[in-house]
Amino acid sequence: MKCFKPVLALMSALCLAACGGDDDDNAQVSAEVNLNRNSTSAYAEAGRLEFPHLASGNSVVLIHKTGDNVDPDKVNYAVEWDIDKKSQRWTCYQMTKSNGVSNVSRYRGNPQYPLDPDLPSAYYLDRPSADYSTRDYFYGSNFDHGHICPSADRLYSSQANYQTFFLTNMQPQYSKFNGSDENYEGLSLWLAMENQVRDWVPKNTTDTMYICKGGTIDDVVLNGTRSSGVLMRIQQKLIVPKYFFAAVLYKNSNGYRALAFWFEHTSKDIPSTARLSDYVISIDELEEKTGIDFFCNLPDDTEKRVEASVALNAWGKMRY
Repeated sequence: MKCFKPVLALMSALCLAACGGDDDDNAQVSAEVNLNRNSTSAYAEAGRLEFPHLASGNSVVLIHKTGDNVDPDKVNYAVEWDIDKKSQRWTCYQMTKSNGVSNVSRYRGNPQYPLDPDLPSAYYLDRPSADYSTRDYFYGSNFDHGHICPSADRLYSSQANYQTFFLTNMQPQYSKFNGSDENYEGLSLWLAMENQVRDWVPKNTTDTMYICKGGTIDDVVLNGTRSSGVLMRIQQKLIVPKYFFAAVLYKNSNGYRALAFWFEHTSKDIPSTARLSDYVISIDELEEKTGIDFFCNLPDDTEKRVEASVALNAWGKMRY
Protein backbone atom coordinates (compact mmCIF):
# COMPACT_ATOMS: atom_id res chain seq x y z
CA MET A 1 0.00 0.00 0.00
CA LYS A 2 1.21 3.52 -0.60
CA CYS A 3 0.85 7.22 -0.22
CA PHE A 4 2.55 8.91 -3.16
CA LYS A 5 2.44 12.54 -4.33
CA PRO A 6 5.06 14.94 -5.71
CA VAL A 7 6.74 17.18 -3.15
CA LEU A 8 6.70 20.44 -5.11
CA ALA A 9 6.16 23.67 -3.15
CA LEU A 10 4.59 21.72 -0.29
CA MET A 11 6.10 23.63 2.61
CA SER A 12 4.31 26.44 4.40
CA ALA A 13 5.80 28.53 7.21
CA LEU A 14 3.19 27.34 9.65
CA CYS A 15 0.82 24.39 9.41
CA LEU A 16 -1.72 23.70 12.13
CA ALA A 17 -3.16 20.53 10.65
CA ALA A 18 -3.13 17.52 12.96
CA CYS A 19 -0.29 15.04 12.60
CA GLY A 20 -0.75 11.36 11.91
CA GLY A 21 0.41 8.84 14.50
CA ASP A 22 0.02 8.66 18.26
CA ASP A 23 -2.99 10.67 19.51
CA ASP A 24 -1.21 11.93 22.64
CA ASP A 25 1.70 13.14 20.53
CA ASN A 26 -0.71 14.87 18.17
CA ALA A 27 -2.48 16.71 20.95
CA GLN A 28 0.79 17.94 22.41
CA VAL A 29 2.27 18.97 19.06
CA SER A 30 -0.93 20.71 17.97
CA ALA A 31 -1.19 22.67 21.21
CA GLU A 32 2.34 24.11 21.10
CA VAL A 33 4.06 26.53 18.75
CA ASN A 34 5.80 24.86 15.84
CA LEU A 35 6.94 27.09 13.01
CA ASN A 36 8.86 24.53 10.98
CA ARG A 37 6.61 21.49 11.02
CA ASN A 38 5.72 19.66 7.84
CA SER A 39 2.62 20.52 5.90
CA THR A 40 0.23 17.58 5.89
CA SER A 41 -1.75 18.74 2.86
CA ALA A 42 -0.09 16.26 0.52
CA TYR A 43 0.88 13.56 3.01
CA ALA A 44 -1.11 13.26 6.23
CA GLU A 45 1.62 10.95 7.56
CA ALA A 46 4.28 13.67 7.15
CA GLY A 47 3.19 15.04 10.53
CA ARG A 48 4.47 11.95 12.33
CA LEU A 49 7.44 12.55 14.57
CA GLU A 50 9.89 10.34 12.65
CA PHE A 51 9.59 12.53 9.55
CA PRO A 52 12.21 15.20 8.85
CA HIS A 53 11.26 18.35 6.99
CA LEU A 54 10.40 17.33 3.43
CA ALA A 55 12.68 18.63 0.69
CA SER A 56 11.37 21.53 -1.35
CA GLY A 57 12.94 20.21 -4.56
CA ASN A 58 11.77 17.66 -7.09
CA SER A 59 11.15 14.73 -4.74
CA VAL A 60 8.42 12.27 -3.84
CA VAL A 61 7.59 10.52 -0.59
CA LEU A 62 6.84 6.80 -0.65
CA ILE A 63 4.87 5.69 2.40
CA HIS A 64 4.78 1.91 2.66
CA LYS A 65 1.92 0.45 4.64
CA THR A 66 0.90 -3.00 5.79
CA GLY A 67 -2.48 -4.59 6.31
CA ASP A 68 -2.07 -5.16 10.05
CA ASN A 69 -2.97 -2.98 13.02
CA VAL A 70 0.51 -2.80 14.57
CA ASP A 71 0.78 0.90 13.70
CA PRO A 72 -2.28 3.16 14.13
CA ASP A 73 -1.73 4.50 10.58
CA LYS A 74 -0.60 1.08 9.28
CA VAL A 75 2.71 2.73 8.30
CA ASN A 76 5.73 0.46 7.91
CA TYR A 77 8.31 3.04 6.81
CA ALA A 78 8.64 6.01 4.47
CA VAL A 79 11.26 7.10 1.93
CA GLU A 80 12.02 10.45 0.35
CA TRP A 81 13.12 9.84 -3.25
CA ASP A 82 14.91 12.52 -5.25
CA ILE A 83 13.52 12.35 -8.77
CA ASP A 84 16.41 14.22 -10.38
CA LYS A 85 19.18 12.31 -8.61
CA LYS A 86 17.31 8.99 -8.85
CA SER A 87 18.23 8.19 -5.27
CA GLN A 88 16.67 8.00 -1.84
CA ARG A 89 17.56 10.80 0.59
CA TRP A 90 16.36 9.09 3.78
CA THR A 91 14.16 6.39 5.25
CA CYS A 92 12.19 7.04 8.45
CA TYR A 93 10.20 4.72 10.70
CA GLN A 94 9.11 4.02 14.26
CA MET A 95 10.18 1.31 16.68
CA THR A 96 7.73 0.22 19.37
CA LYS A 97 7.16 -2.75 21.62
CA SER A 98 4.57 -3.99 19.10
CA ASN A 99 6.67 -3.80 15.92
CA GLY A 100 9.97 -4.71 17.59
CA VAL A 101 9.07 -8.39 17.89
CA SER A 102 10.37 -11.22 15.69
CA ASN A 103 7.48 -13.24 14.31
CA VAL A 104 8.83 -14.15 10.86
CA SER A 105 12.09 -14.95 9.09
CA ARG A 106 14.03 -12.64 6.78
CA TYR A 107 12.67 -12.46 3.23
CA ARG A 108 14.67 -14.65 0.85
CA GLY A 109 12.58 -14.55 -2.28
CA ASN A 110 13.47 -14.04 -5.93
CA PRO A 111 14.23 -11.35 -6.87
CA GLN A 112 16.07 -10.62 -3.66
CA TYR A 113 15.64 -6.86 -4.09
CA PRO A 114 12.22 -6.21 -5.64
CA LEU A 115 11.32 -3.09 -7.54
CA ASP A 116 9.28 -0.66 -5.49
CA PRO A 117 5.73 -0.94 -6.85
CA ASP A 118 4.95 2.59 -5.67
CA LEU A 119 7.66 4.35 -7.68
CA PRO A 120 6.82 5.15 -11.32
CA SER A 121 9.23 3.79 -13.89
CA ALA A 122 10.33 7.25 -14.99
CA TYR A 123 11.68 8.01 -11.52
CA TYR A 124 14.05 5.05 -11.42
CA LEU A 125 17.64 5.21 -12.57
CA ASP A 126 17.16 3.03 -15.67
CA ARG A 127 14.48 0.74 -14.25
CA PRO A 128 15.91 -2.80 -14.00
CA SER A 129 14.37 -5.64 -15.93
CA ALA A 130 11.94 -7.87 -14.06
CA ASP A 131 14.54 -10.62 -13.69
CA TYR A 132 17.37 -8.17 -12.92
CA SER A 133 19.42 -9.46 -15.85
CA THR A 134 19.97 -5.86 -16.94
CA ARG A 135 20.54 -2.50 -15.26
CA ASP A 136 20.93 -3.45 -11.61
CA TYR A 137 23.81 -1.12 -10.82
CA PHE A 138 24.56 -2.75 -7.46
CA TYR A 139 25.50 -6.13 -8.89
CA GLY A 140 29.12 -6.37 -9.94
CA SER A 141 29.92 -2.97 -8.44
CA ASN A 142 31.70 -4.22 -5.28
CA PHE A 143 29.03 -2.46 -3.22
CA ASP A 144 26.35 -4.16 -1.12
CA HIS A 145 22.65 -3.47 -1.27
CA GLY A 146 22.68 -1.56 2.02
CA HIS A 147 19.35 -1.53 3.86
CA ILE A 148 18.39 1.82 5.36
CA CYS A 149 15.39 0.48 7.27
CA PRO A 150 16.92 -2.86 8.33
CA SER A 151 15.27 -6.17 7.65
CA ALA A 152 15.87 -7.07 11.30
CA ASP A 153 13.81 -4.05 12.41
CA ARG A 154 10.80 -5.35 10.53
CA LEU A 155 10.30 -8.98 11.49
CA TYR A 156 6.85 -8.48 12.97
CA SER A 157 5.19 -9.52 9.68
CA SER A 158 6.17 -11.01 6.34
CA GLN A 159 4.72 -8.07 4.45
CA ALA A 160 6.64 -5.53 6.51
CA ASN A 161 9.90 -7.43 6.08
CA TYR A 162 9.39 -7.91 2.35
CA GLN A 163 8.96 -4.17 1.88
CA THR A 164 12.37 -3.46 3.42
CA PHE A 165 13.97 -5.17 0.41
CA PHE A 166 12.59 -2.68 -2.09
CA LEU A 167 15.36 -1.00 -4.07
CA THR A 168 14.13 2.38 -2.85
CA ASN A 169 15.21 1.36 0.68
CA MET A 170 18.77 0.62 -0.50
CA GLN A 171 21.99 2.60 -0.77
CA PRO A 172 25.32 1.25 -2.09
CA GLN A 173 27.61 0.37 0.82
CA TYR A 174 31.08 -1.13 1.00
CA SER A 175 30.92 -4.66 2.43
CA LYS A 176 33.36 -3.67 5.16
CA PHE A 177 31.03 -0.83 6.16
CA ASN A 178 27.81 -2.81 5.78
CA GLY A 179 28.90 -6.34 6.60
CA SER A 180 31.72 -7.30 8.92
CA ASP A 181 34.89 -6.12 10.63
CA GLU A 182 36.88 -8.17 13.11
CA ASN A 183 37.45 -5.16 15.36
CA TYR A 184 33.71 -4.93 16.05
CA GLU A 185 33.13 -8.58 16.94
CA GLY A 186 32.59 -9.39 13.28
CA LEU A 187 30.23 -6.44 12.77
CA SER A 188 30.55 -3.39 10.55
CA LEU A 189 30.02 0.13 11.84
CA TRP A 190 26.58 0.24 10.22
CA LEU A 191 25.51 -3.13 11.63
CA ALA A 192 26.90 -2.30 15.06
CA MET A 193 24.82 0.88 15.05
CA GLU A 194 21.72 -1.02 13.92
CA ASN A 195 22.17 -3.60 16.68
CA GLN A 196 22.70 -0.87 19.26
CA VAL A 197 19.52 0.91 18.20
CA ARG A 198 17.63 -2.38 18.46
CA ASP A 199 18.87 -2.66 22.05
CA TRP A 200 16.90 0.52 22.70
CA VAL A 201 13.60 -0.77 21.29
CA PRO A 202 10.93 0.19 23.84
CA LYS A 203 9.84 -2.38 26.37
CA ASN A 204 6.75 -0.38 27.36
CA THR A 205 3.73 0.07 25.13
CA THR A 206 3.65 3.80 25.91
CA ASP A 207 7.20 4.42 24.63
CA THR A 208 8.21 5.06 21.01
CA MET A 209 11.51 5.45 19.17
CA TYR A 210 11.58 7.55 16.01
CA ILE A 211 14.37 6.92 13.50
CA CYS A 212 15.55 8.61 10.31
CA LYS A 213 18.56 7.21 8.44
CA GLY A 214 20.24 7.65 5.11
CA GLY A 215 23.33 8.39 3.04
CA THR A 216 24.42 11.78 1.78
CA ILE A 217 23.36 12.58 -1.78
CA ASP A 218 23.54 16.37 -1.40
CA ASP A 219 26.33 18.71 -0.34
CA VAL A 220 27.54 18.47 3.25
CA VAL A 221 29.05 21.11 5.53
CA LEU A 222 32.04 19.97 7.57
CA ASN A 223 33.88 22.42 9.82
CA GLY A 224 32.17 25.28 8.02
CA THR A 225 33.24 24.11 4.55
CA ARG A 226 30.74 22.92 1.96
CA SER A 227 31.67 19.90 -0.15
CA SER A 228 30.03 17.10 -2.07
CA GLY A 229 28.34 14.34 -0.10
CA VAL A 230 28.74 11.95 -3.04
CA LEU A 231 31.65 9.51 -2.90
CA MET A 232 31.32 8.34 -6.50
CA ARG A 233 28.79 7.13 -9.04
CA ILE A 234 28.54 3.54 -10.18
CA GLN A 235 28.83 3.53 -13.98
CA GLN A 236 28.68 7.34 -13.73
CA LYS A 237 25.05 7.02 -12.64
CA LEU A 238 24.09 5.45 -9.30
CA ILE A 239 25.11 7.67 -6.36
CA VAL A 240 27.35 6.18 -3.66
CA PRO A 241 27.07 8.31 -0.49
CA LYS A 242 30.26 9.60 1.09
CA TYR A 243 28.71 9.59 4.55
CA PHE A 244 25.89 7.77 6.32
CA PHE A 245 23.83 8.96 9.26
CA ALA A 246 21.12 7.99 11.73
CA ALA A 247 18.95 10.30 13.81
CA VAL A 248 17.17 8.75 16.81
CA LEU A 249 14.47 10.30 19.00
CA TYR A 250 13.11 8.47 22.04
CA LYS A 251 9.84 9.29 23.83
CA ASN A 252 8.89 7.87 27.23
CA SER A 253 7.21 9.05 30.41
CA ASN A 254 10.20 11.30 31.15
CA GLY A 255 9.84 13.16 27.86
CA TYR A 256 12.15 13.13 24.83
CA ARG A 257 15.83 12.50 24.25
CA ALA A 258 17.75 12.32 20.98
CA LEU A 259 21.13 11.56 19.44
CA ALA A 260 22.65 11.00 16.02
CA PHE A 261 25.33 8.84 14.41
CA TRP A 262 27.65 10.10 11.66
CA PHE A 263 29.91 7.77 9.70
CA GLU A 264 32.34 8.26 6.87
CA HIS A 265 31.59 5.63 4.23
CA THR A 266 34.86 3.76 3.81
CA SER A 267 36.21 0.32 2.99
CA LYS A 268 38.98 0.68 5.59
CA ASP A 269 39.20 -1.39 8.75
CA ILE A 270 37.63 0.06 11.86
CA PRO A 271 40.36 1.25 14.26
CA SER A 272 40.78 -1.32 17.03
CA THR A 273 40.40 1.43 19.64
CA ALA A 274 37.18 2.81 18.17
CA ARG A 275 33.92 2.77 20.07
CA LEU A 276 30.45 3.38 18.70
CA SER A 277 30.15 6.39 20.99
CA ASP A 278 32.97 8.00 18.97
CA TYR A 279 30.48 8.39 16.12
CA VAL A 280 27.71 9.99 18.20
CA ILE A 281 26.84 13.65 17.61
CA SER A 282 23.88 15.85 18.46
CA ILE A 283 20.93 16.28 16.13
CA ASP A 284 21.91 19.93 15.73
CA GLU A 285 25.34 18.84 14.48
CA LEU A 286 23.79 16.35 12.07
CA GLU A 287 21.47 19.03 10.72
CA GLU A 288 24.43 21.34 10.12
CA LYS A 289 26.29 18.60 8.25
CA THR A 290 23.38 17.40 6.10
CA GLY A 291 21.08 20.40 5.79
CA ILE A 292 18.16 18.16 6.79
CA ASP A 293 15.79 19.39 9.51
CA PHE A 294 15.14 16.30 11.64
CA PHE A 295 12.17 15.85 13.98
CA CYS A 296 10.65 19.10 12.75
CA ASN A 297 7.20 18.06 13.96
CA LEU A 298 8.19 18.42 17.60
CA PRO A 299 7.08 21.65 19.27
CA ASP A 300 9.81 24.26 18.77
CA ASP A 301 10.86 24.46 22.42
CA THR A 302 11.08 20.68 22.74
CA GLU A 303 12.92 20.33 19.45
CA LYS A 304 15.46 23.00 20.40
CA ARG A 305 16.16 21.36 23.74
CA VAL A 306 16.50 17.72 22.69
CA GLU A 307 18.50 18.43 19.53
CA ALA A 308 21.12 20.65 21.16
CA SER A 309 23.06 18.06 23.14
CA VAL A 310 23.56 14.36 23.77
CA ALA A 311 23.13 12.84 27.23
CA LEU A 312 24.78 9.47 26.63
CA ASN A 313 24.20 8.33 30.20
CA ALA A 314 20.45 8.50 29.56
CA TRP A 315 20.83 5.90 26.82
CA GLY A 316 22.78 3.44 28.94
CA LYS A 317 26.06 1.71 28.18
CA MET A 318 26.61 0.99 24.51
CA ARG A 319 27.30 -2.60 23.53
CA TYR A 320 30.20 -1.76 21.18
